[in-house]
Amino acid sequence: DVQLQASGGGLVQAGGSLRLSCAVSGFTVGDYAIGWFRQAPGQEREGVSYIETTFGLTNYTDSVKGRFTISSDNAKSTVYLQMNRLEPEDTAVYYCAAVPRGRLYNARYVDFWGKGTLVTVSS
Repeated sequence: DVQLQASGGGLVQAGGSLRLSCAVSGFTVGDYAIGWFRQAPGQEREGVSYIETTFGLTNYTDSVKGRFTISSDNAKSTVYLQMNRLEPEDTAVYYCAAVPRGRLYNARYVDFWGKGTLVTVSS
């Protein structure tokens, strides 16, 4: 069975840090870009960051560049999102997701979704 098990959300004050984890199984990780989308209340789901583990390629949406870092532990089939200097605007439900390599990292192309984890940043 395909599984993407996300964890690590919580409540943090502005300027604080959280680390999200996504443990994946049931598919060939190297065939996918794996990363995170987020959805704030009343807004569309947006891509935040992804990593292609085979080549270590990473990508970030502009609003998180310099604050978030994505990485992977291939032995554990786990992807991490280290989120530093969090802002209230980062408050959202974060979803781990896998998109086939070569596709735009967009919600319409996601093959596998994990359950969301809530990140709340207080001001």
